[in-house]
Amino acid sequence: MAEVIVAGGGIGGLATALAVAARGHHAVALERADEFAEIGAGIQLAPNGLHALDVLGVGAAVRAAAVRMAELRFMDGVTGAHVASLPLTEQYRRRFAGPYVVVHRAELHRALLDACLAADAVSLYAGAHVVDYARDATSATAVLADGTGITGDVLIGADGIHSAIRARLIGDGEPRISGISVYRAVIPMERVPDALRFDRSVVWWAGPGCHFVHYPIAGGRFLNLAASRADGGTEAVAGECVHRDRVLGELAALGGTAQRLLELGADWKTWMLVDRDPVSRWTDGRVALLGDAAHPMLHYAAQGACQALEDAVVLGARLAGARADELPQRLAGYRDARHERTTRITLAARDSIRLWHPAGAAAETRNALLGAMSADRLHDHVAWMHGFRVGGPRAEEAAA
Repeated sequence: MAEVIVAGGGIGGLATALAVAARGHHAVALERADEFAEIGAGIQLAPNGLHALDVLGVGAAVRAAAVRMAELRFMDGVTGAHVASLPLTEQYRRRFAGPYVVVHRAELHRALLDACLAADAVSLYAGAHVVDYARDATSATAVLADGTGITGDVLIGADGIHSAIRARLIGDGEPRISGISVYRAVIPMERVPDALRFDRSVVWWAGPGCHFVHYPIAGGRFLNLAASRADGGTEAVAGECVHRDRVLGELAALGGTAQRLLELGADWKTWMLVDRDPVSRWTDGRVALLGDAAHPMLHYAAQGACQALEDAVVLGARLAGARADELPQRLAGYRDARHERTTRITLAARDSIRLWHPAGAAAETRNALLGAMSADRLHDHVAWMHGFRVGGPRAEEAAA
C-alpha cells in the first residue's frame, strides 16, 4: 500500500483520493481552506464525466442531484433566431451510454466529499495550505505554509490553476489572461416567467464579441446565468461583485429574450477567464499534476471537471498494484495516457470562441452552417469528447 498525498480538496483532489483508495492505497487530501467546500454555481457533465463518477462510486448520488438536459440550444442573440439544437434525449443517451446533466458545483463536491468521509482509506485535513514540495528517490513531501512537511510515497498536485505544485514543477508563471470577462449569477426559478424557462435546455445566445449561457440547476430550483464579453481585460479578476447595469451594458448587443433573462439577474460577480498553454511535463519523479493544475482550460467546452474526473480514474488505474519502486514510472504512464486528450480539449475550448463571437456576415455564415447540420452530424462533432470512457477494461489495460 502506498501513501498518496493529494494537494487540493476540490473536485479533482477528492476524486483522486477516492480513485487511489479504491486501488488499495491510502490517500491524504490536504485542503487549503478551513473546511472542505466548493464555491461556484452550475457545472455541465457530459456522459464521459458521469462515467468517471460511476467508476468512483458516486455517479448515482450526482445523478440524483442533477437535472437531465434535453438539448444544447444555439441561438442568434442579436436576431433571437433559433439556429440549431443538439438533442440530448434517447438517441444521444443510447450512443454515448448516458445522459448530459447539469448540477450545482457544490452538489458534485458534496457527493465526492461524502464518499471520502465514508472511506477508511481516505484521510482529510482542512487548513493545510500546500506551498511547495520536496522529493527524493523514495518519497515526496508536501510543504505547508507553516513549514510542516507531510510525507508520502507519492504527491499529486490537484491544487488548481494557481497550483503551488505546478509552480515548483514547471515554473511557468501566472495563467494566460484571455481578455474575456464572464459575469455569473444564480436566480430562483420562481422569478423566471414560464416563457423564458427553456425547460431542460442549455441555451447559448451568441452575439458580436459576446455570448450568454443559461440552464437550470439544483433540481431545477434555480437558473444559472453566465455571460461572457471579449473586453480585452488584462487583470486577473476573480469573483468580484459588479453592478447589474455593467452586465447589461456589456451585453447590450444581445436583444429580445436574452436581454429579458439578463435583466432578471442579481448579485452578479465577474471573473477574467484564464487558462494555460499545454505543457508536456506533468511529473517530477514521485510528484504529478492533475486537473486544472495540469491542464487548465476555458469553460467553453464544458469539460474542465470531466477531465479532472477522467484524470483521477486513470491515475488510480495506473497506480493499481504498483510496487514502491514502480511509482515514478506509473506516474509517467498516467501523464502519457492523458496528455494528448487534455491538450486537444484545451485548444478546442480556445478555438470555440470563433463560434460564439462573430458578427455580421461571419455570424450569418456560422448560422447557415450550424442550421444545416443534422442531429447525427452534431453528435458526431462531440463524439470524441462525450463518448470517451475511462475505467473498466480500458483502465485495467492502462494499469498493466
